[in-house]
Amino acid sequence: MTDRDSPFRVVMAQLDFLVGDLAGNTDKIIIAAAEARDRLNADLIVFPELTLTGYPPEDLLLRPSFIRQVEPALQRLSNEIHGIAAVVGCPFSTPEGLRNAAVVLANGAIQARYFKQWLPNYSVFDEKRYFTPGEDPVVFAVAGMRVGVTICEDVWLPGPVAQAAGAGAQLLVNLNASPYHAGKGEQRLAALRQRVREGRIPIVYVNLVGGQDELVFDGGSLVVGADGVLTQRAPFFAEGLYPVDFELSAARAKPAPAEVVGEPGMEEGVYQALVLGVRDYVNKNGFPGAVLGLSGGIDSALTLAIAVDALGAERVEAVLMPSRYTAEMSNSDAEQEARTLGVKYHIMPIEPAFQSFLQILQPVLARLPPDTTEENIQARCRGVLLMAISNKTGKLVLTTGNKSETAVGYSTLYGDMAGGFAPIKDVLKTMVYRLAVWRNQQSPVIPQRVIDRPPSAELRPDQTDQDSLPPYDLLDTILHGYVEQDHSVDELVDAGFDQAIVERVARLVILNEYKRRQAAPGVRITPRAFGRDRRYPITSGFRR
Repeated sequence: MTDRDSPFRVVMAQLDFLVGDLAGNTDKIIIAAAEARDRLNADLIVFPELTLTGYPPEDLLLRPSFIRQVEPALQRLSNEIHGIAAVVGCPFSTPEGLRNAAVVLANGAIQARYFKQWLPNYSVFDEKRYFTPGEDPVVFAVAGMRVGVTICEDVWLPGPVAQAAGAGAQLLVNLNASPYHAGKGEQRLAALRQRVREGRIPIVYVNLVGGQDELVFDGGSLVVGADGVLTQRAPFFAEGLYPVDFELSAARAKPAPAEVVGEPGMEEGVYQALVLGVRDYVNKNGFPGAVLGLSGGIDSALTLAIAVDALGAERVEAVLMPSRYTAEMSNSDAEQEARTLGVKYHIMPIEPAFQSFLQILQPVLARLPPDTTEENIQARCRGVLLMAISNKTGKLVLTTGNKSETAVGYSTLYGDMAGGFAPIKDVLKTMVYRLAVWRNQQSPVIPQRVIDRPPSAELRPDQTDQDSLPPYDLLDTILHGYVEQDHSVDELVDAGFDQAIVERVARLVILNEYKRRQAAPGVRITPRAFGRDRRYPITSGFRR
């Protein structure tokens, strides 16, 4: 290879695609390729994993009619992408089975096909359900550069990167759909540095961005040189086309230094993931906006702030539904937040509906002492009102339950659990408070009293959450160990936690699986969320 006057330029297409929309995704690929060619003067543009179908397409991949749409979409890309090479992720049918592929398009044809070798089958991933693994490296030439290709998991495990380098690659591009959880950015960087040590070639890591059901893809595409130095990182949680320049000399490619965007801090990253998850769920599913119950408590206050930051105040509606047990400060704080954020809100007292239900149920409830039945009726009155507004306006109901409550069943089926999406479903209560404080540091929107006062469901006189639950600092620590790290009751007791409390928490987690199975989907922000991550049987004899 000889030196060239201009650097070799790769564009990282960190974009948001809609699962199942092959026509729309094809349009977006063509537009991005033209911009990379004409505005950015790129030699190569690299898209994320399964670009064409969106990620994850799940059981759409089992529908023959869906797979039949892939070939004409690829043909259209071949026909319309000119003057630049493109690496596009897509499913690809072979006699051996369906492959998770990266297709190299150039000069009006498919120049090469790479098949993903390591198929993840853990946590939120089910790729062995759909795909047959590949075995061979792929290296293609563009503008004098020999480029190797891998897909996502192929850089988390040894083999494919060294294999590509052994086949003559001077540069490796890696297509990704790597979902967010807190701290994921540094894990990616560590994995790339390990692979660089094996292959001794630079890696361009292109990640998907956007929300898909419970998953959020955070972008943060990056470049690591052959020496393991991070030379460039794109913004997190933002779409964009990001050029990467390589100086060519002899047989080596060296990335030019560029902007390295820092990974957001814990609270900022989680908050941005929640905002993106809500925005894409509402917009991609065609809802005109969102509606939620605003109680004056911390959970609904944070959810409202997230909704407004995601959608804009004009698309969000809040409903205050006080009961006989609602403190005046709760109404005041809820109204203050709604006004501060500029959202339309209604005040709909539930006492008339509550009384009507009690009267109808009198033959059953007579002479029986009040208990959680009456508390749940209040929550279900609120659920009916929110769903009626949703039906009439088309707006999506956002539920406001957090992970701590979801874990132990401190919620009401068909009441406060009623709704279409649960933004803070994977956020422990202690993190809810941290996020509220962080959001107020950007601009104060949540009344300080909401953060300071003890949390309460306000379904009976003088009620607080800690009447029914351990203190949240303790509860969340136990839940982190039991749910997110799979520690046993005995292991937690050995770590110093009170045995009776741990056994009670574990029992509540197990018994309330049936509630979680009926809960709305919500944004995943931890490595072990309820839903796709943690699939436990409802009917089970397991108790510890």
